[in-house]
Amino acid sequence: MGLDREWMRGAAPLAVMTLLAEGEMYGYELVEALEARSGGLLDMGQSTVYPLLYALEKRGHLTPAWRESPTGRRRKYYRLTPAGREWMAEQQSQFERLVAALRRLGEGGAADPEPAEAP
Repeated sequence: MGLDREWMRGAAPLAVMTLLAEGEMYGYELVEALEARSGGLLDMGQSTVYPLLYALEKRGHLTPAWRESPTGRRRKYYRLTPAGREWMAEQQSQFERLVAALRRLGEGGAADPEPAEAP
């Protein structure tokens, strides 16, 4: 079972870039890695991943390179640019702050401010 469409839209760029931070990959390789390494939660098809790769490339976060794969087939491999690494770090920080805030909300008042006194 995957994520709701809205959650997927927000998580997909960071998920793809997190994998690419480990090394370059081609599109279908990313599709398979996203599904496998997320336990099926980030089950995105090629119709989602390829437009995302093109958008990240257009923003200057990724750079492509055509290479011949071990099977002899030419594939377009993507890797992070320095600007992409910086953007990814900012996004990870925002995500971590969001998760921490949601956990605090779920702790039921551990971080609740004192109620204002009645006049």
